[in-house]
Amino acid sequence: MMKTPRELAIQCIKDEAEAVLGLIPQLDDSFNEAVRLLFECKGKVIVTGVGKSGHIGAKIAATLSSTGTPSFFINPLDVFHGDLGVMTPDDVVLAISNSGQTDELLRFIPMVLHMQIPIIGMSGNPQSLLAKYSTCHLNVSVEKEACPLNLAPTSSTMAQLAMGDALAVALIEKRNFQPRDFAQFHPGGELGKRLLTTAQDVMRSDDMPILPPDMHLGEAIILVSKGKLGLGIAEVNNEIVGLITDGDIRRAMEKWQAEFFDRTVSDIMTRTPKTVKPETKITEIQRIMNKYKVHSVLVTDDQNHLLGVVDHYSCMI
Repeated sequence: MMKTPRELAIQCIKDEAEAVLGLIPQLDDSFNEAVRLLFECKGKVIVTGVGKSGHIGAKIAATLSSTGTPSFFINPLDVFHGDLGVMTPDDVVLAISNSGQTDELLRFIPMVLHMQIPIIGMSGNPQSLLAKYSTCHLNVSVEKEACPLNLAPTSSTMAQLAMGDALAVALIEKRNFQPRDFAQFHPGGELGKRLLTTAQDVMRSDDMPILPPDMHLGEAIILVSKGKLGLGIAEVNNEIVGLITDGDIRRAMEKWQAEFFDRTVSDIMTRTPKTVKPETKITEIQRIMNKYKVHSVLVTDDQNHLLGVVDHYSCMI
């Protein structure tokens, strides 16, 4: 009985997952040596491969570059037409081939060896010529392809991709690579934007709900409502002395009831509201909000003058 497309998809995913898990017992000291070579590389990591392995190589190079290891992909065919000039003895080559016997790639190897550049080979054949001439070899052999004909590179390319990611992850840890470093390599991405955006980029600074501490709460309700921030900022001589929120007002109404309108802002205000500087990253602001269970922080200068307000919503957009 012919399998449905969904059943074929399930089988494909299972086969590829098993292929990736099969890499675990194949990991040996060669992986540690590969990480060492990449970590100590004083030049660039040159990733190379032909066909589908080349496509995987390009992705691995991009991942390495974005996580602190300068890398780029080169097609071995281009080496014969001038691209050899980009290579130096300080570089490391990561050569990828499922068979380890790809002719175009093997023709490139003698040039690399002549320049005494270390080679990290990645193939599914530990007895291949690529493995033989590599400084260290990463075994990415798989039992079978997910392709029902066992022909199209599927499980094998997934294994290559996983091994490349494993190298990148090991290097991230070894370099103590941090989110701020990632942001520098991804300024246009969503994560990069969050990591590089500061308080002054998202703060609201117009029509601030400023209140005197002696204002009666009945009046304060109106100003807090008009401000549409859910808060009011108490100031004396342009210096912040406190903060009230709509939550403070509700609790005060429940507590004092009829006496509520006789009370003033100073009776309920928080006298040490959380403040940040204009250059504070929004990731740090989010950490402060989560730690102290607050929904807004005040942006101030060195003289404690109010510059703006950053609320939880501002950090999300």
